[in-house]
Amino acid sequence: MTYADVIIDISHEKVDRDFQYRIPDELEQEIKPGVVVTVPFGKGNTLRKGYVIGVTEKAKYDTSRIKMIQSVSTDDETTESRLIALAAWMKETYGSTMIQALKTVLPVKDKIRAKEKRLIFFCGERQAAEELLEELSGSRFRARERFLRAILEAGRLEYTYASKELGAGASVLDFFEKKGMIRLENQEMYRIPNQADLVKEDCELCLNAEQNVAVKQIFREWKEQEPRPVLLFGVTGSGKTQVYMRLIQQVIQEGKQAIVLIPEIALTYQTVRRFYAMFGDKVSVLNSRLSQGERYDQFKRAKRGEVQVMVGPRSALFTPFSNLGLIVIDEEHESTYKSENTPRYHARETAIQRARMEHANVVMGSATPSLSAYSRAESGEYLLVKLNARYEERPLPQVSIVDLREELKKGNRSVLSMELKASLSETLRKKEQAMLFLNRRGYAGFVSCRACGHVMKCPHCDVSLSEHNGRRLICHYCGYETVKPQVCPSCGSPHIGGFKAGTQQIEKVLEKDFPEARVLRMDFDTTRTKDSYEKILAAFSRHEADILVGTQMIVKGHDFPDVTLVGVIAADLSLNMDDYHCGERTFQLLTQAVGRAGRGVKPGHAVIQTYQPEHYSIRAAATQDYAEFYKEEMGYRLLMDYPPAAHIMTIFGACQDEELLKKAMYYIEAFICRVSPKEELHMIGPAAASVGKVKDVYRQVLHLKNVDMAFLTAVREKLEQYIEINSGFRKIYIQFDMS
Repeated sequence: MTYADVIIDISHEKVDRDFQYRIPDELEQEIKPGVVVTVPFGKGNTLRKGYVIGVTEKAKYDTSRIKMIQSVSTDDETTESRLIALAAWMKETYGSTMIQALKTVLPVKDKIRAKEKRLIFFCGERQAAEELLEELSGSRFRARERFLRAILEAGRLEYTYASKELGAGASVLDFFEKKGMIRLENQEMYRIPNQADLVKEDCELCLNAEQNVAVKQIFREWKEQEPRPVLLFGVTGSGKTQVYMRLIQQVIQEGKQAIVLIPEIALTYQTVRRFYAMFGDKVSVLNSRLSQGERYDQFKRAKRGEVQVMVGPRSALFTPFSNLGLIVIDEEHESTYKSENTPRYHARETAIQRARMEHANVVMGSATPSLSAYSRAESGEYLLVKLNARYEERPLPQVSIVDLREELKKGNRSVLSMELKASLSETLRKKEQAMLFLNRRGYAGFVSCRACGHVMKCPHCDVSLSEHNGRRLICHYCGYETVKPQVCPSCGSPHIGGFKAGTQQIEKVLEKDFPEARVLRMDFDTTRTKDSYEKILAAFSRHEADILVGTQMIVKGHDFPDVTLVGVIAADLSLNMDDYHCGERTFQLLTQAVGRAGRGVKPGHAVIQTYQPEHYSIRAAATQDYAEFYKEEMGYRLLMDYPPAAHIMTIFGACQDEELLKKAMYYIEAFICRVSPKEELHMIGPAAASVGKVKDVYRQVLHLKNVDMAFLTAVREKLEQYIEINSGFRKIYIQFDMS
């Protein structure tokens, strides 16, 4: 006997409660996750529509109480049913409960009350109304006269305006309603995110020869029986967005919809403005800064087909479009496309799966593709399309690499090198703009020598050691630990320690060295409020500031034609993360940063400050040479069995009891060794997570490597069963990450 877990019509019920039904023998082949079924519900056994979220042979309740599915609604496949099928795929692929996956793909859990406005419509005979107005003129019923005059002129009025501005209270409206002259109606109105400065422009989309070739390549691929995902690899400033627009234009002409994913909320402002200029109010936006009501209304508009293009970060992937034609993933290399919550899905893989299920297409774009995406393009799994030149043949910026070790020898202890100071002075003299970038994200307290640049690394994992209290240096991959040295083990210099600069410190240095400069700062502290991103970027765009200082949010996708100088304060911050991605992240960040300079008619210049000028990531970023970087980095990944050369499954454990957590992770390690041959699996850890304790909850990680993802998935499934039946894990929070 088989059973189906069913959630009842999502528009009426909360998604965190499912019901079990018996599957009739004749329907067994048809029922799978996402299928729409008709089931008896409640005491009266009213027939209701439901969605299958799982199939099992195990009954959760007394079998005599389990009702039977009545039928399968084959003609009633809805947007929700497709998203539920996607949730089932996410559950199996990334490891989570079905409820966790459902809450991800159906993010509007609680029904938000629709916002309504009350309107008053004139519905009487005009001649009779004009005669009544003449009678009321000059009488003591001034409110009646004002109201009747206004509604005769306008035809309809808002209730709030009539009562507050015209003084037409309930008695006045009742008077006209009884005479059959007016009727009152409640109309639903959408909570639209602020779009005051968005303007639809009557402009033709003009592509250059290289862009046209790229579009034709993509259209040819779309005509194939099974079109591949497309990787659009274009240098910074090559016009990838214009290619996206041409593809979306085609999708809209076919009556379909498009989703445009962007990596950061900070990019929403410019991206939406550009798409709105082309497509007008067919475009809407989703991001975490919207209120619950605004998010609810954007989903509703999408579901009703009132918008055709949805722009937003990772969560916009689950926009309930009924006829999806295209998913664009801009800056596909960005780490923000990977969820940090269970299920730890990757938007790229999930987008490809959704497109496959809904017969849509996927286009990914980047000037610095992830190694994972580029290796698949190299193998032919993706179609690789290239844009090799900047738009209008504008030159790439000139790049200088400054060795901070030499600056120290010259007695310069400032966070700004002498060359960067000179370049800033020249930029300000020419009334041009500059951006100073501190790639602080991912900084975990690495220790380096300011004299020679030596970084303290783990001897076993080739990642930097992180500094902890008590002068301890720890590897967050294998748990290796050592004492922080007093002097550099490479050159003997006493100048060894962590890099302490932050955006506020840089802002103060600028105020001191360039008092005439107008400086804007954009980081986590200055972007807490709802419209802060838009306000800062709009102010910089209007030339209300000469220098924009910020973290990585300022260097992604922004297009400021008067920015001619970009300064990277300390390339080593991202280069020495305790993560095997550090070389890739550094190359991507530096290439993106350099690419912000010289996007207009004026030539650009970039200054990269570093203690490791010889590192291949920095050299390749300075010359915008992706091929050189890819060759070097892939050699490293192959040597160390890191993705995409192999796959890693990371098991995260968290618990308030540190000893219980250590014991649980030990049992997990022992179980894996028991069910998997050691020669087929490379295991690292268990060890403390990069942040070992958060809000009194201890955290540990265990890494498993294998070239076969299916092998790791099988290990995870066995482990999930082991954890489920073992009561000792009840107090332990376990999370899986597949990469």
